[in-house]
Amino acid sequence: MLRQLHIENFKAWEDSGEIRLAPLTIFCGNNSSGKSSIAQFLLMLKQTVESYDRKRVLHLGDKDSKIDLGTYRDIVHRHDTSRKLRFKFEYDAFPPLKITDATIGTKDLRQFSQIAFEAEVAYDEKKFLTVNDLQYTLKNENPVDFRLVSGEGNKFDLKADGYTLKRQMGRGWRLPPPENFFGFPDEAVAYYQNTGFLPDLSLSIKNLFRSMYYVGPLRDHPERFYQFSGDAPADVGDRGKLAVNALLAAKEAGRKISTGEKKRYVAFEEWIARWLKEMRLIHSFKVVPIALGRKEYEVRIRVNQNSPEVLITDVGFGVSQILPVIVQCFYVPSDSILFFEQPEIHLHPSVQSHLGDLFIGAIKAKEDGRNRNTQLIIESHSEHLIRRIQRRVAEGVISPEDVAIYFIHQDKNGAKLEALNIDLFGNVTNWPENFFGDELEDLMAMTEAARKKAQEK
Repeated sequence: MLRQLHIENFKAWEDSGEIRLAPLTIFCGNNSSGKSSIAQFLLMLKQTVESYDRKRVLHLGDKDSKIDLGTYRDIVHRHDTSRKLRFKFEYDAFPPLKITDATIGTKDLRQFSQIAFEAEVAYDEKKFLTVNDLQYTLKNENPVDFRLVSGEGNKFDLKADGYTLKRQMGRGWRLPPPENFFGFPDEAVAYYQNTGFLPDLSLSIKNLFRSMYYVGPLRDHPERFYQFSGDAPADVGDRGKLAVNALLAAKEAGRKISTGEKKRYVAFEEWIARWLKEMRLIHSFKVVPIALGRKEYEVRIRVNQNSPEVLITDVGFGVSQILPVIVQCFYVPSDSILFFEQPEIHLHPSVQSHLGDLFIGAIKAKEDGRNRNTQLIIESHSEHLIRRIQRRVAEGVISPEDVAIYFIHQDKNGAKLEALNIDLFGNVTNWPENFFGDELEDLMAMTEAARKKAQEK
């Protein structure tokens, strides 16, 4: 799980400040205010981590990547390539990292379950991206820092606080550049006697970003038939195209989901149908083969109790748009981080309210006897979604500590972020001006128009 994020000089953000990321985090604000840039930044890091090119500092994108952000000039704040991109994030290490405490000369293992990472990336005169420095801070009661610091000739020094580095005899050379933006070079292990765990730090970053999944605002149109041969997709896909395949894979695996402590487990397909019905979008939902022994499937829906069964293509667009969101919430592995961009698109306001309950259910869900520990990061314009979460905080369904809501706006220096303070009663004590539009102005205008009509009559 991501705990904090801090970005400097990325697109609209000159300095985001420290952003607390809760199990349920929502970013809202005006159009083109910088909301999407946060997801884009993390997706850029994700595709860098998953790149096969270990020398590429940042994978800014191409036609085959999740996102294509162009060049460094396109992503750096105010397109000023002399600025350095700095970022920091804190996350839970899974599994916890263990190292030998060489400082006190023992073989005892020290365990760290939370790690902070920070890096500075620059654009050099040869028009290449370079890492100026990177640092891992391993957090417990006795924190430990490991840093790669650049020097002349694109060579680096390894430094540590809270830990004694021991050089190998005859290996006094400086280190080559890091791998991507986060990885210690192999020489960092070869040149020292007691740094064999450094690859585990890089691996913790890889595990973090491999656990991230994204569903964008434009989901694919439904199809009359879906092919499924038994292969389980990793997720529903950026546009939700694989939602039905994921549902069938979960059904074939016999997966069951529970809403939380002491709640019964429900078969995956039934669980998805229950949410669609709870949202009052359908009466019944099922995925069936078109004929015995065929690998083509169709999604059959009954809108209400007395209506005939129809295909998903023959009902309103909202069902096909919300289905990938629901499936993604419960299909991906436990300990995943989910990004949803405008999940409320094409949904009626009452359904948007139910999204709040869906997301709360996702972070509380259990599978195989343990909490799924899902984190959701959402970009949304929906007042109804936020109001439902406020209500559930007031009712004690979710605690204020498990929710973080941010309002993003622009000023002359770029994007600015304001955390909304939610108390135990679900009240937001610092609503920004015109957060949901100027409702009072509209009400006054309606009253004035009604008064003038009454006078005319």
